Amino acid sequence: MVKKNIRLEVMQAIEPKVGEFMDSFLIPIDDIWQPSDFLPDPKSDSFLNDIEQLREESKELGYDFWVTMVADTITEEALPTYEAWLMDVEGVNQHDGKENGWSKWVRAWTAEENRHGDVLNKYLYLSGRVNMREVEITTQHLIADGFDIGTDRDPYKNFVYTSFQELATNISHKRVGQMAKKKGNALLGKMCTIIAGDEMRHHLAYREFVKHIFGEDPSGMMLAFADMMKKKIVMPAHFLRESGGSIGTAFENFSNCAQRLGVYTAQDYIDILSKLNSYWQLDAVRNLNDEAEKARDYLMKLPNRLQRISERMSFPEDQYHFKWVEANGTL
Repeated sequence: MVKKNIRLEVMQAIEPKVGEFMDSFLIPIDDIWQPSDFLPDPKSDSFLNDIEQLREESKELGYDFWVTMVADTITEEALPTYEAWLMDVEGVNQHDGKENGWSKWVRAWTAEENRHGDVLNKYLYLSGRVNMREVEITTQHLIADGFDIGTDRDPYKNFVYTSFQELATNISHKRVGQMAKKKGNALLGKMCTIIAGDEMRHHLAYREFVKHIFGEDPSGMMLAFADMMKKKIVMPAHFLRESGGSIGTAFENFSNCAQRLGVYTAQDYIDILSKLNSYWQLDAVRNLNDEAEKARDYLMKLPNRLQRISERMSFPEDQYHFKWVEANGTL
C-alpha cells in the first residue's frame, strides 16, 4: 500500500489560489519602485553633486548603524540561496511542463526581494562609509556556505519560517530607516521604509499560506509550527562570517550589535510569535489529534516562557570591530 503524501496533497489543493495571492500581495513589475528611483542618476548633470550630498548625509550615522546596514544588505544579497531552497520545497514544481502556481510565486517573490540588495549595495558603495571589498567577501561566503534553517523540504515548516522571518526583516529595515531619518538622512530613511513595506506584504502572504494549510491539515500544521519554535527561528544570515573567519562567527557579534541598537531584539522575537499565534487563532483550531493538542499547548505557553527567559538575558555592551566598518564609522 502506497503511503499518502498529505503535504503534497495540501500544496496541490491550495495551488490554484496562488494566483490570487500574487495579485493581493505582490506588485506588478511596471508599477513597483526600482533602485534607481532612490539613487543619483548617472545621466544627470548633477550626478556628482548628488553623490557628494549622499556622502555628506551619511557622515552623521554611527558605527553600530553601519554594521547593521551592512549585515542587512548582505542578508538581502544572499537571495540565490533562498530561491534555491524554496524551489526545492515539496509541492513547488518547476519541472512538470506546466505553470505551477507555487514556482511562479517563488520566482515573483525573488524578483521583488532582489531589488532590496541592489539598492542597499549601491547606497553603501556610494556612501564611502564601509570597506566594500570586505562586505563583498562576506556576501560571497554567505552564498557559498548556504544555510540550514531547520525546515528541510517541508512546506509547512518553510512557510512558518518565512511568516516569521519576513516580519523580522520588516522590523529591522523600518527601525534602520527611522534612525536614518532622525539623523537627517531623509533619502536613506525613505529607502529603508519602502523596503520594510515590501517585507510586510510578503509576511502577510506567507502567514496566509499557513492559515490555509491549517484549514486543510490542522494537526500536521500545528506540529510543524511547534517543531520550528522548538528549534528556534534562526536568521537567514546565521552562517555570517568575515574574511578569514569561520562560519557563524560574525553573526553573533552582529546580533549583539542589533540588540544594542534596538534594531531587532529578543523582545521582537517574542512579539512576532505572539502575533502569529493570534492571527492563526491557535486556541480555536479544531480537529487536532492528541499530539497536535500537546503542540498547541506548548505554543500557547511559549511567549510567556520566552518572556521570562529574556528578562534574564544579557548582551555585551562592548563594540566588536568588524572588518566591514572602521572604528569611527568612516574610512
